[in-house]
Amino acid sequence: MSEAFVTLKKGEGRTVKSGGLWIYDNEIESVTGSFEEGDIVSIHDFDGYFLGYGYINTRSKITVRLMSRHRDHPVDDALIEKRVRDAWNYRKAVTDTGCCRVIFGEADFLPGIVIDKFSDVLVAESLALGIDRLKPLILEKLREVLLEDGILIRGIYERSDAKVRLQEGMERFSGFIGEPFDTKVLIEENGVKFIVDVAEGQKTGFFLDQKYNRAAVARLCPGKKVLDCFTHTGSFALNAGAAGAASVLGVDASETGVLQARENAELNGLGGRVRFECADVFDLLPQLEKEGETFDVVILDPPAFTKSRSSVKNAVKGYREINMRGMRLVKDGGFLATCSCSHFMDPALFAKTISEAAKAAHKRLRQVEFRTQACDHPILWSNDASYYLKLYIFQVVDEI
Repeated sequence: MSEAFVTLKKGEGRTVKSGGLWIYDNEIESVTGSFEEGDIVSIHDFDGYFLGYGYINTRSKITVRLMSRHRDHPVDDALIEKRVRDAWNYRKAVTDTGCCRVIFGEADFLPGIVIDKFSDVLVAESLALGIDRLKPLILEKLREVLLEDGILIRGIYERSDAKVRLQEGMERFSGFIGEPFDTKVLIEENGVKFIVDVAEGQKTGFFLDQKYNRAAVARLCPGKKVLDCFTHTGSFALNAGAAGAASVLGVDASETGVLQARENAELNGLGGRVRFECADVFDLLPQLEKEGETFDVVILDPPAFTKSRSSVKNAVKGYREINMRGMRLVKDGGFLATCSCSHFMDPALFAKTISEAAKAAHKRLRQVEFRTQACDHPILWSNDASYYLKLYIFQVVDEI
């Protein structure tokens, strides 16, 4: 830990003072003392009042990320162990820990890092320089804490390949941490088995945040004809099939994803009722409508159409189009499950966009449920970035 300290401008730091963890470059009056990028520094208000400890990187717009608010809790081995242990104890209390997100960055007061557990394998993603330097210690403490519960981790894979690392002055990286191992891992979610490829799959290999949303949608699917759009490796589709759907069509533009989805279908003995097609959903939905196809349940789980405020307008067009097309394929009285995983598509804007799509499709929506991300991806109040996933389940009825 360096002896350097950051002083905020008068009137700045409102976010961090109200519980947030980020301090932006334009909020800083001065940095006093020598330090290296990524070092832990202390943070003071304009009048010298101590605000906490955090790691600094002057190359990033988010210049300081807070780690501790207490002067007598410096960022050391003991603090890291407490953060890790608290995170694991929370998961044990609220979720199935066979596969789950063990560390969720700011929401677990370890800003800039996420760690997913797939059976006996960990997958880490580090997004900021300061936390990258602490990553070996975090992983060491996590292995120790898990071992206390009899969980032996056989391998760790890193998926720190996001572009945001370039803004931190870091290279993108994917690879083993420690000894190599078979990167195709068998997991079970809601009683459904999946092969997760932690090296080649999207993000950390599998989207754990929809676990309980998939179970909620599956309850509507017994005996039904189901369309799952943007199926990735078949997660919603296979949950629907396992729940007793009469037939399921899963669609994704990724050939790799579709091949893996088919493997997962066979793994669960669902190859006869659940099939997958490689296609662009935006092209396929109008085609299905033209052919007169309809479904009892339509699921829309697209990737984030926007990752910045500047592209929100274009994202709205995409969400409106996909929802309008999806609604037109739902039988009268059937169901639509529609998602947005973009933080910048806030709940109010998402709801407004769906409403506009319903009007364009001449449909009426009866809300069944509104859901967010699974509880192993906790939403930390005062940290807006931790709230990103929205899912509505509607009954769709024709205009009277």
